[in-house]
Amino acid sequence: MNLRKAAYPVFFFFLLFHAGLMGQDVSVTAAFDSTRILIGDQIGFTINIEQPAGISLALPVFRDSLTRKIEVIAGPDFDTISLGTEKIRITEKYLVTSFDSGYHRVDPVYAEHAGAEGIKRYYSDYSFLEVARAALTPPDSAEIFDITGPYKAPLTAGEVMPWALLALVTGLLVWLIIKLARGLKKEKKEEDKPVVKEPAHVIAFRELELLRDEQLWQKGETKRYYTRLTEIIRQYLENRYGVNSLELTTSETLEALLKTGFKKNELYKRLRSVLNQADLVKFAKYKPDPVENDTAFNESWDFVDATRIMHQELSEANDNINEGGKKA
Repeated sequence: MNLRKAAYPVFFFFLLFHAGLMGQDVSVTAAFDSTRILIGDQIGFTINIEQPAGISLALPVFRDSLTRKIEVIAGPDFDTISLGTEKIRITEKYLVTSFDSGYHRVDPVYAEHAGAEGIKRYYSDYSFLEVARAALTPPDSAEIFDITGPYKAPLTAGEVMPWALLALVTGLLVWLIIKLARGLKKEKKEEDKPVVKEPAHVIAFRELELLRDEQLWQKGETKRYYTRLTEIIRQYLENRYGVNSLELTTSETLEALLKTGFKKNELYKRLRSVLNQADLVKFAKYKPDPVENDTAFNESWDFVDATRIMHQELSEANDNINEGGKKA
């Protein structure tokens, strides 16, 4: 019994010693990154708490402001660093600003520890911040100056891009309108200008002479020879009679030619013979002899020569064209 009574003072002393030791192991500091700013500037406010790793403390948290005149912009951001096996440092950071000039004081911040003996708080020192006004007037001047206007923020790419795109689209539309107007004007001039075409037979004779000089069937290129020959004749029919023969079969070409008033005479039979023989060579692999090749050429030449527009008719046609152009 006496031993138990003797142990009470020792236990009580141990509790006081442990509490005092823990109190010494917890420290709280708070400070601004700088002691002086201009109105509206932003500055960091940092709280550091060093404590034993085995205890839990309630940390201070600021939401909107540190004081009535110091506003919180962002935070808190927490970070924990180990200082050894038994101690840690907790860092709490804020971004703050103030729009009231003067000297401002932030009361000590504290962390709380709830234990068997109650709640214990660990305080930092006071924090001070000077908020200065920007110098708007030269020193030692008695003149009154207007308040400087707000600074203009630099333009960003997001602000410039819409206007640049609008200018680009507007320029493109103007260019297209001008180009379209010039094209229409050019087309109108071309329509007003009288066009005198070469006579159909002149074109046909020139092409036939080129074909003869190529000597295709003499080189064994019979199919190519008849293809070129019929192309020349069909083009002549289109230029002379308006028959779009290049897109028609032989029977369709002959039928269209008759609709123009052409008679089923000897010339018609020669033309039909040339076109049919060419179809046999191109599609039925028919191999005509040299006499037949020369005959096809000569009949084509004779057909053009016999059906060509006479010089007087051609002159009248050109006069009509020129007269129409003058009237326009």
